[in-house]
Amino acid sequence: MLVTAIRQQERRKERFSVYVDGKYSFSLSDSALLQSGLSSGVQLSGDDIKRYKRLSAEDKLFTNAVRYAAMRQRSRWEIMTYLARKEAAPELAEQIADRLSGLGFIDDQAFARNWVENRHLLKPTSKRKLRQELQAKRVATAVIDEVLRQDETGDRQELRSLIAKKRRISKFSQDPAKLMQYLARQGFGYEDIKSAMDESDDD
Repeated sequence: MLVTAIRQQERRKERFSVYVDGKYSFSLSDSALLQSGLSSGVQLSGDDIKRYKRLSAEDKLFTNAVRYAAMRQRSRWEIMTYLARKEAAPELAEQIADRLSGLGFIDDQAFARNWVENRHLLKPTSKRKLRQELQAKRVATAVIDEVLRQDETGDRQELRSLIAKKRRISKFSQDPAKLMQYLARQGFGYEDIKSAMDESDDD
């Protein structure tokens, strides 16, 4: 069997279609194609075709994983969950995750640090709630401990900021109990909430 043509795909410019004996056989990314050494005129056996088709599927899965990881920072667990949904074998999923880590797409410490910073900026909450959220993303306890230890924003500061923000909303300004319930759902303790609300009333 003879490789008769290699053509760049129209919709996915980073992939190339490989034609064998005049018919489409499989596709490879530009990097995988370079590594394969394939070119027009190369003879392939049946086993070669099977190997390249398997490589094509794995290569496409890796490319999709890169695209998924590049959309926003994700924990390693999120990447592994994505690969499981794509029905990747566990060993292949680990290999892809390791490659993504090596390329800087996966870094659970950076992920946790970014998560905490974004929460402070967009939706303040307690360190207890932050811990729960990072645990839900399967970030290692040691990483969570380190990131929260480095976080200089205290719960009292977050509470005061959140109380001031929520009291601009009528349903909370008119019903202190509802505000307390909201703050409790954010992981703050009752005594801290009561104290911060009293301080806010005195301002």
